[in-house]
Amino acid sequence: MKKNMGNTDKIVRLIAAAVIGLLYWKGIISGTLGIILSVLAAVFVLTSLISFCPLYTLFGLKTCKIKES
Repeated sequence: MKKNMGNTDKIVRLIAAAVIGLLYWKGIISGTLGIILSVLAAVFVLTSLISFCPLYTLFGLKTCKIKES
């Protein structure tokens, strides 16, 4: 797996995951929506930690900086 996520993208995903987690923990979101958003938050954290997003590969996106030699 080649990295395809930049630092800004990773930070935004981690913040979104934290917000979703906080909203779920406070009981503001619950039920089916809460479960779906919690799974999405977990995916955000996982993809941020490994710096790879499979959807970016499908769409040919890359948010990391290109190393020039």
